[in-house]
Amino acid sequence: MTTETSHAGGATAADPPTAEVGERVRALREALDLSLRDLAERTGVSAPMLSQVERGETSPTLAVAAKIASGLELSLSQLLRLDERSHLVVIRAGDRRRRGRAGHAVEELTPPLPGQRADLSVHTLRPGAATGGPGDPPVHEPGSRETAAVLEGAVTLFVDGSRYELAEGDAVTFDADLPHHFENEGEAEARFMAVVSAGLRRS
Repeated sequence: MTTETSHAGGATAADPPTAEVGERVRALREALDLSLRDLAERTGVSAPMLSQVERGETSPTLAVAAKIASGLELSLSQLLRLDERSHLVVIRAGDRRRRGRAGHAVEELTPPLPGQRADLSVHTLRPGAATGGPGDPPVHEPGSRETAAVLEGAVTLFVDGSRYELAEGDAVTFDADLPHHFENEGEAEARFMAVVSAGLRRS
């Protein structure tokens, strides 16, 4: 039989901070549309213990926190944000990371920081070019979400078998873990900005 242990009234140096973890667990659980009972079934941690953790009444051991993280489809580091630091990084226009192929140019506006949960990029498509093809597998992790806004020209978004026409100024948000790609079917160059964020959508 598994025994759950906790430290009430203060965590040791090896344990996660009580209040911050509790608030994060509750927010993540609600984002996944899970009840305490649901999360208890997914983690093996009792509902009363989870309730105490969420209210900040107890600090879970790292072993219990690891079970909670697994039930929330996260790593322990992601749950506790151990891989995050305070950063301020300025990306100058001339220092953007650039890549491209076959008429599709990409400029990365966000730096490759550990723990980063969103990436911002600008895409340029020449006439007839595309970001991928109908048979390409999803390139983003499960639960990711993407928002794209057309800056110039027009593009067509193909996602999960459906087609969406987007003109200059239009924006779209969709589940980025589905098969998708953008095409420029017009006669002028098109540019769009995309934000891909790690999401919590249940599959």
